Amino acid sequence: MSQTTESKENRSVSNNVIPFIPEDDFYFSKGVQAFQKRKFDMALKWLRKAIDTNPMEPLYPCQMSIIYTEVGAYHAANQILLEVLEQQGDAYTDCYYFLANNYAHLGLPVDAQKYAKMYIEKDSDGEFKEEAEQLVAILEISEDDMDDDWLDAEEEELLMYQETAFYYIERKEWQKAIPLLQEMMAIFPDHMTAKHEYAYALFFSGEQREAIHLEETWIAKHPSSIFSLTNLMIFYYEQGKQELVTQVKQLLTNVYPIHEQQKLRIAIAFAHVGCPDSAYGRFLSLAKARLKGHINYYRYFAKVSYQMGDINRAQRLWDEGKKIHAILLQEQAPWETGE
Repeated sequence: MSQTTESKENRSVSNNVIPFIPEDDFYFSKGVQAFQKRKFDMALKWLRKAIDTNPMEPLYPCQMSIIYTEVGAYHAANQILLEVLEQQGDAYTDCYYFLANNYAHLGLPVDAQKYAKMYIEKDSDGEFKEEAEQLVAILEISEDDMDDDWLDAEEEELLMYQETAFYYIERKEWQKAIPLLQEMMAIFPDHMTAKHEYAYALFFSGEQREAIHLEETWIAKHPSSIFSLTNLMIFYYEQGKQELVTQVKQLLTNVYPIHEQQKLRIAIAFAHVGCPDSAYGRFLSLAKARLKGHINYYRYFAKVSYQMGDINRAQRLWDEGKKIHAILLQEQAPWETGE
């Protein structure tokens, strides 16, 4: 056979080969394999591909919620499960059990019990029936033994609002956070944290003047408010008002609160306004175990660690953050953004 004839035949065969185009079930199976190997970040990547390919298949986001549960991101898991139920109705009753399990982990027994009972009612022969019944029994015992330290119904509702608003704010979904915070302020008018979070979301949604007006009004009444000071320092920085940034920074420099959330807020504020030297020590003093649910803990701590020359810590924090918070997989490392 001549070389010309051979090359033509090879080309003919090549032209008849049907290219392999991965389908959504291929991506899903790869995601499940990665999950079984506990490679959670890789599993989430594959599942996102499956969802992008077939957004109408509820099995894929359900599996994604299981991964979030596995890494302790219960709020993210619940958000997905609630969206599946909203879209699919009761076609995926397992979602009710998964929700119950997540709420139990979050220390919200009323919601956990509600969804566990809904699962039993809607799927009496379901795969998780025994687990759901055990969960209800445990929660009912706990309810009998409940003391003053347990959240009452109103406190629990407040916590639910806080956590949902927190979820949207850390993901910079301002248009979802704002109406929720408005509703929260109407129901709990004395809860100041909601008002500060509202001002923060308002500022970054474009309503800068109104946000600053609110915080400057509050700081006039409460000059030592950590929430107002940190918000204003960030707002002034975003508007290029360096003199005002310096004034607020001086007020915060010697403030060392007891509560971990307030400590984190100050550390993030210093990091945001380009003061890594002030932020770095603050981050190092934080109790990491209590803050793993905060995306901004990883964003800003990794950034200032890199800026302070602690490259190994920066990379380690960023890698850990990506495993816990899937949204970080879509972001550049904070030292690569040029901000």
